[in-house]
Amino acid sequence: MLARCRITTIVFLVADLTRTIEFYGRTLGLPVQTIDGHDGPFATCDTATVSLVFIVAEAKAGDSPVVVFELEGGIDDYADRLAERGVEIVVPVSEAPDGGLTLDFVDPDRNTLSLYQPPGSPRRR
Repeated sequence: MLARCRITTIVFLVADLTRTIEFYGRTLGLPVQTIDGHDGPFATCDTATVSLVFIVAEAKAGDSPVVVFELEGGIDDYADRLAERGVEIVVPVSEAPDGGLTLDFVDPDRNTLSLYQPPGSPRRR
């Protein structure tokens, strides 16, 4: 079902955004930038193959990081197919910080996976 999707993003839930930016930016030397999202500031870091996103949120073990599969569209269709296959959806289709759409679900070990659809892509195919 997700064979054609690319893993484009890994989301980390962090307690302290300043500390995170210091570590990934200054300590590791990655290009980190802060963005004002609709739910508050978050940070991103684009590497050659994947983007890292750092969102301030309380998290317990297993909540983070979140591996994100990017879709070209049809997130509602994917949500329907996941539900039909008995997959537990923990956050239904909702708005992502950048205005796109996202959906979170868990694997059998309760690791969080996410689908992401960029802004402007069709919800259904």
